[in-house]
Amino acid sequence: MPKWTEYKQVARARGALALELYVANSVPNGPDADIKGNLEAHLAYQAKLERDGKLAFAGPLSDLTGEDMQGEGLIIYRAASLEEAKALAEADPMHQSGARTFTLRRWLVNEGSFSLSIGLSQKSIALT
Repeated sequence: MPKWTEYKQVARARGALALELYVANSVPNGPDADIKGNLEAHLAYQAKLERDGKLAFAGPLSDLTGEDMQGEGLIIYRAASLEEAKALAEADPMHQSGARTFTLRRWLVNEGSFSLSIGLSQKSIALT
């Protein structure tokens, strides 16, 4: 496999978006992790990152059956570097408190789509 920077250049050269984001997989730090006790501060931090333009997407993950919650989350950051993304993840109250730990990786967005619908008369917005 090529190095990350080489692959990014190849992706751009073929016309792909090659948008680099950073993905944190945030998992409970054991069965007694205080997820609920840190949730309010965590969500406030996420809202601040969103306002600052640093949070692309975030939300909980189901278990492998798709039926139950396990306290895991996926957080996708907009950052200038892996180091900046790591600092953003480390500052999350869930991670600072030890309720969750995280792994962090670069993600190169090359393909996909989403739709944004804005209804003026009903003042509605839908993202699909």
